[in-house]
Amino acid sequence: MIEHSVFALPFALIAAFTAMWLDNSHVHWRQLGLIVVAMVSARTVAMAANRILDRRFDALNPRTAHRELVTGALSIAVAWRGLVVSLVVFLASAAALGWLPFALSPVAVGLLVLYSYGKRFTDLPQVLLGLAQAVAPIGAWMGVTGGFSWRATALGLAVGSWIGGFDLIYSCQDAEIDRTIGSRSFPARYGIRAALRWSSLTHLATVMCYTWFGLASGLGLIWWIGLALTTLVLVYEHLIVRTDDLSRVNRAFFTANGFVGIQLFLFALVDLVVNGLRP
Repeated sequence: MIEHSVFALPFALIAAFTAMWLDNSHVHWRQLGLIVVAMVSARTVAMAANRILDRRFDALNPRTAHRELVTGALSIAVAWRGLVVSLVVFLASAAALGWLPFALSPVAVGLLVLYSYGKRFTDLPQVLLGLAQAVAPIGAWMGVTGGFSWRATALGLAVGSWIGGFDLIYSCQDAEIDRTIGSRSFPARYGIRAALRWSSLTHLATVMCYTWFGLASGLGLIWWIGLALTTLVLVYEHLIVRTDDLSRVNRAFFTANGFVGIQLFLFALVDLVVNGLRP
């Protein structure tokens, strides 16, 4: 699922590069490589768990009925093997980054898997998704510094609210079918209008948290230009999806949000390089 990698991974890299810049202004390539491996393997664990646990719901939803575990193109046994291998790789990479990332790695895995269970017991699974994604930059920062930072927490909250907010939009297209098959979600419970309204408020919090991170980290003008563009993209995302027209949800979900992750990472990296980050 390459398209899903543009969500949390860029922000883990922003956290890692910023922590390195604040430490001694040099990139630590070994740590960076381990962070990428940890991110990719954790994402694979999350996606595999989601497909395995949700295959019954997926089979009942026309939008997801084509997924490999539903159609039989991929067996459950293969999916489980992929999950286990990815989990081992994730735990090993976390251990290589230090004792604190390794000690907290079960928390990350638990949050990643919990989201797939969320639709069974809460109308707010987007909150669980946001918490799972918030772990990425916080974990990356710990992988570099070996400790906790409020800067990383600000970035984690920004990423979590951003992803949770656009998942509110994305889940609107399944509101009716979710009510039918018993899959719980915010739009299914409170309606599409309320979901879009809360998504807007959540993305306002996103911009505030990105601002907090930039100020706390001492980032420069280039970062703020990138954040301004990100804000415009978020506004565009909310303009093209309306209560009576969900036809452009995928454009908002993949195109607009993919652009947010990539462009904000590039602006952050250029800003850090201009201000002294060295290979």
